[in-house]
Amino acid sequence: MTIETIAATDIEAERARGSLLLDVRSPAEFRGGHVRGAINLPLELVTVAKVSALRGVDATRHVVLLCAAGKRATIAAERLSGKGLQLLVVTGGTAACATAGLPMDKISNGVISIERQVRIAAGTLVFGGVLLGANVHPGFYGLSGFVGAGLIFAGVTDWCGMGLLIARAPWNR
Repeated sequence: MTIETIAATDIEAERARGSLLLDVRSPAEFRGGHVRGAINLPLELVTVAKVSALRGVDATRHVVLLCAAGKRATIAAERLSGKGLQLLVVTGGTAACATAGLPMDKISNGVISIERQVRIAAGTLVFGGVLLGANVHPGFYGLSGFVGAGLIFAGVTDWCGMGLLIARAPWNR
């Protein structure tokens, strides 16, 4: 399956032709900054029925999928492909949209992106593992090793279990 992609600079043309802008990030990420006019439907809730129910989506209307950098939007496109929808994924996601100077809206202040939350959590676990390993029991070094292995896996596969867990945390709803 080939997923069609568009550049962030093409969003205005898609908006002019009536395309639906669908942001599949978490609600907290969406509140922290999104392309003006985008609708939030978190990736875990993306289904054909839910997308089709949004503002008269049908086979003639393009659905432009956005996330932070493009990975989750691509996953959403894979879920929705072959269902009669015309899907486009924005290369580089909302980060590319902001860089391109597209109008962005922000609903609340103080939201930390999932990516930053993962870095904070991973750093805290690694540092805690080292401190506990040095001061309590050497077995705690295993915590640091486990987190390090998880970060390597996330970098190689572009799939982050910690990010998925953090996205479900109450403060990210």
